[in-house]
Amino acid sequence: MKKPLLFILFLSLSLSLSTTITTSPPSTSTPSKSTLDPKQITALQSLNIPTSKDPCSQPSFHNATLCDSSKPFRHLISLTLSNCSSYVSLSFTALKSLSTLTSLNLIDCPISPIHFPPQLISSLKTFTCINSLRRVSGVWLSQLQNLTDLTVSNVQVKASGPYVILGHMNYLKTLTLSHANLTGFLPAHIHSNLTHVDFSDSISALPALLHLDLSSNQLNGSIPMFISQMKSIKYLNLANNNLHGVVPFNLTFIKGLEVFKLGGNSNLCYNHSLLSSKLKLGVSPCDKYGKPVSPPPSKDSSADDSSDDDYDDSDDDGSSKHKKDNHHGPNKFVLGVAIALSSIVFLIVFLIVCSKCCR
Repeated sequence: MKKPLLFILFLSLSLSLSTTITTSPPSTSTPSKSTLDPKQITALQSLNIPTSKDPCSQPSFHNATLCDSSKPFRHLISLTLSNCSSYVSLSFTALKSLSTLTSLNLIDCPISPIHFPPQLISSLKTFTCINSLRRVSGVWLSQLQNLTDLTVSNVQVKASGPYVILGHMNYLKTLTLSHANLTGFLPAHIHSNLTHVDFSDSISALPALLHLDLSSNQLNGSIPMFISQMKSIKYLNLANNNLHGVVPFNLTFIKGLEVFKLGGNSNLCYNHSLLSSKLKLGVSPCDKYGKPVSPPPSKDSSADDSSDDDYDDSDDDGSSKHKKDNHHGPNKFVLGVAIALSSIVFLIVFLIVCSKCCR
């Protein structure tokens, strides 16, 4: 009687083990405890981004990720791809799965240009492309119309980049297009949301630029050195902004300008050892710390903004002599008149005396 009982017990245990083995899910490389949306995990894997650890709780250093707090699965809102290998490809399918991104940053990723799905175009607010994508066009960038921050550096931007980008992106607050070999035109009107614009080795690469007027904006920071590399420029107006620091131009550059205006930048100053006080720049000289030594000249003492020139390098000696002549001129005139009247009176008296003597 005991043997059948043991057999039944053994058989029951075997069936139980068999059931457990057959009903368990197949093993995969996907982490079972990840809080990220499975579709986005697959997308990251297609980009050769390790997902052995939860990308939302332990993002990797080079491929930084940031997730929201939605449930039951979290979603990526920021992704940075840096130092990409040559075989990485941003497929349309992967980008469609990552359409919750509001920030996408590509750094040292010389991959082929990509086509963004409409969902990602709509959600992106920040796009950074540094030494990546080989080259892009202004039209391609302008499709990202909801961007507030755009940075493109060390990437060739073709097809009238500045005009197309600034003409279509109405939400931009910061724009950096540096070392981009820009060509084309700047739009006549730029929307008021922009607080930061950087066109370094870009605008300066426009060899025929003659007229640059950035006056009456809220531009801050120091005057970029690349402006002094504009060999053909004749009109430069930087007046009425929040610029600060030392004016970076030498006398040769300033004398090559027909119009130069800097007034209305109270924290701007010039190096008095390089530029003479004879130049009416509308700003004060700098102290040893690079700060204005005194408040900037008033409008009455500086060149008028409506004038054709904002500086004066006329000779001090000649000017002083002219002022002296003007100062002493009226006294000489009065003296001459007095001498003439005295001569006439003397002549009259002399004639009267002579007539009496003749009698």
